[in-house]
Amino acid sequence: MAKTLYVGNLPWSTTDTSLAEAFREYGAVISSRIITDKETGRSRGFGFVEVEDDDAEKMISAMNGNDFGGRQIVVNEAKPRQG
Repeated sequence: MAKTLYVGNLPWSTTDTSLAEAFREYGAVISSRIITDKETGRSRGFGFVEVEDDDAEKMISAMNGNDFGGRQIVVNEAKPRQG
């Protein structure tokens, strides 16, 4: 199984690849995506990383509050979308 982690307060320059690489240090990353504004295509400053269940807690502990690109990021388990 996989879990999705919410990652907030990202620098605007963050890419899907750089986000995945940062988390890969702490476990298996299945996918990552930066959320962008539909009209401008610019990053909205947050994204999601899909990780193996076994690695999720370790990644949250290791990355939450860490400096990433000069900003202190917020990492927690993503909540299901409200319909």
